[in-house]
Amino acid sequence: MSLLKKSAVAVSFIFKFPDGDVLRRPQVALFRRSGQVNTYTHKLAPISGGVDPQDANPLATAWRELHEETTLTATSLRLFRQGKPYSFADADVGREWTINPFGFILKSRRQGGAGEEGIKIDWEHEGYQWFDPDQVTDDEAFQGVPRLKESLRRVWFDIDLGSEAGGVLAAGLKALQEDHVSGARELAAKALHIYLDVIPRIETHDATLWWKNVRFAAWHLWKNGRESMGAPILSVVLSSLDIIEQHLSRDTSTSALSDDFIKQVCAAIREFGETRRQSGSKIGNTFASFLEQFPTDKPLKIVTLSSSSTITSSISHVLSSDSASARPLDIHILESRPLFEGVKVAQRISAIVQTRKNANNNNNNNNNNNNNNNNNNNNVTITIHTDASAALASQAAHVLLIGADLIDKSGNVSNKTGSLPTVLAARHVSPGVKIVVVSEKEKILPFEPPVHDEENDAGELIRGWGAVLGAEQGSEVKLPGVTVKNVYFEWVPATLVDVYLTEDGIEGTEDVEKWAGEVRQRADRFFDNL
Repeated sequence: MSLLKKSAVAVSFIFKFPDGDVLRRPQVALFRRSGQVNTYTHKLAPISGGVDPQDANPLATAWRELHEETTLTATSLRLFRQGKPYSFADADVGREWTINPFGFILKSRRQGGAGEEGIKIDWEHEGYQWFDPDQVTDDEAFQGVPRLKESLRRVWFDIDLGSEAGGVLAAGLKALQEDHVSGARELAAKALHIYLDVIPRIETHDATLWWKNVRFAAWHLWKNGRESMGAPILSVVLSSLDIIEQHLSRDTSTSALSDDFIKQVCAAIREFGETRRQSGSKIGNTFASFLEQFPTDKPLKIVTLSSSSTITSSISHVLSSDSASARPLDIHILESRPLFEGVKVAQRISAIVQTRKNANNNNNNNNNNNNNNNNNNNNVTITIHTDASAALASQAAHVLLIGADLIDKSGNVSNKTGSLPTVLAARHVSPGVKIVVVSEKEKILPFEPPVHDEENDAGELIRGWGAVLGAEQGSEVKLPGVTVKNVYFEWVPATLVDVYLTEDGIEGTEDVEKWAGEVRQRADRFFDNL
């Protein structure tokens, strides 16, 4: 038997949702392959093509093939979901295929796309049809390419999870994708709640199948929620799977799982969620220990940006500590456009300062003999700056704090756009400044990070320009012929970071690499064989 040729392909399913509502039941387009293609002539298939060496990744292949074979572009399509890649051999065509499945949503004209009228097939296809996903089968009578349903089920998970669990998961993914306010840690907590909502709805008549489906649901939460902030989501679902696996090993049943079993699993996962919340106080202690290296006889200037719940909690911890009166703090925060998360951070810290100040004033009024008890919060100043003022805000700074939405296995940090220029400006105007990443270790991602920038609603920027462009109040601001970019995240190289403050202490890149390796082993164990 001759060796099979290995081929990696990207397959793209185009979905059409009623009124663009992704929570309603869609139709999926399947294209009839022509007699001119090399394999599977006259079979129904998604848009597909080989991953070329010059393609940056399989998603780039998918976009290229969609344009070549349908003329559709990102104007008329948006990425809906990615599916778990898988492989199979087909000796009839001499290939071992690695399939990278993707789902795309067809935008109607009302949504700014070309709609179905924009689909113009090339020579590779004879035509196309719309199907309910449940109609798609791998039966020979359906006349689909091999493993067609297997590819579809990886992006349309209702096939395996059922409509109830699938609907809850789909709504949860949509909520994660549209949450542009929560930080990565908060988003992971929401993902955990979604997972707890999905688990009881997955059919339990077969324990082996149930275990596979809860792992698939976990994978989708990680990859299809907010992948750019997905490291902590990966962490919480891995911890949940650890818990489930432990309970499965104690369960003596070989087929159906009881309601009591599901309740016990969910209770244990909720308990983990409560324990997870305590890591914030541990990082606060690490932050306080880190500050001990700085003298207390003059204000310590701290610069930060965006909204990191971990940074806010750490600063709050220092402000609320009994020893805080000895350290005056000069806190400078960049406003962090377009959603002004930095302003919200300033508001929260200010509220803590004022609460502490009022409490101390009351104590002093009740104890006039304690007049030498200084109020630490009189020694706290808070200043907000525009993002463009990063260099001015960083003059004479001692510490620049940045959060992390993701830390890769080498210690490079993905954070709010504006982080890198702020770090570079601070290094330039204050050469002695310490660049400090404050983050839970769950933000460390052991896999290659997402290669596509998370492009968000340009309207978040445009809405602030109404007065400048002369638009009437309430009317839509238009800039014909102008592309507006609203990318949320950028990378700060590990070479620019001095230390990482985590729940385990003050750490360096070697600690990041070690932790990444441990997480990778756990993820591979749960997901590799799906």
